[in-house]
Amino acid sequence: MQKLIVFNHITLDGYFTDVNGDMSWAHKQDEEWNAFTRENAGSGGTLIFGRKTYDLMNSFWPTPEAMQQMPDIAKRMNDAPKVVFSTTLNQADWQNTTLIKTNITEEILKLKQQPGKGLVVLGSGSIIAQLAGEHLIDEYHLVLNPIAIGSGRSLFEGLANHLSLQLDTSRIFGNSNILLRYLPVK
Repeated sequence: MQKLIVFNHITLDGYFTDVNGDMSWAHKQDEEWNAFTRENAGSGGTLIFGRKTYDLMNSFWPTPEAMQQMPDIAKRMNDAPKVVFSTTLNQADWQNTTLIKTNITEEILKLKQQPGKGLVVLGSGSIIAQLAGEHLIDEYHLVLNPIAIGSGRSLFEGLANHLSLQLDTSRIFGNSNILLRYLPVK
C-alpha cells in the first residue's frame, strides 16, 4: 500500500498561505535547502493537488522560466504523475495529470492500493483537512518557516475533529527553516 504524505510550508503563526494565496515567503534559499529540494522534488511519487494549488503549480513549472531557474526540479515536477481533485476544472492540461471529479476519500483509497512510490499532497489545504479527518494521511512533513504573516489560511481549516500527531524526526536548515516529520497518533 502506498503512503499518503503531506508536504507543506507553514509560518510560525500557523498559515500555509497568506489571505491572497501567496506563499512567496516560503522561498528562503540557501545551498543546503536547495540541495534538499533538488533531492526531494518529484521523488517519483504521485503528486496530489486541489484545484487552487494545481493552477498555481501549472502556471509555473511547465514554463521556460522554471526550466531556466530550477531545471532539475522543473523536469521532475513536469515528469511526475499528478492527480488534481476538482469539481470545477473541465480538463487538466499539465503533462501526466489526471483529473478526478468524484469522491476524494474513495479515490485516495483506490490510489493508495495501486503500486507506486507514494502519494504526496502539496499545498491543497482543503484536501488535507478532508483526508486528515478520514485518517488517510500517513505522514505530515511540515517546513516551519521563521516568519509570521498575521493572517492567512490554516493548513487544517475545516477539520471536524482533533488531530493528534507525534513528532518522528526534525531537521534544522541553515536558512532557519525546520523540517518537522509527524506521524498520526493511532
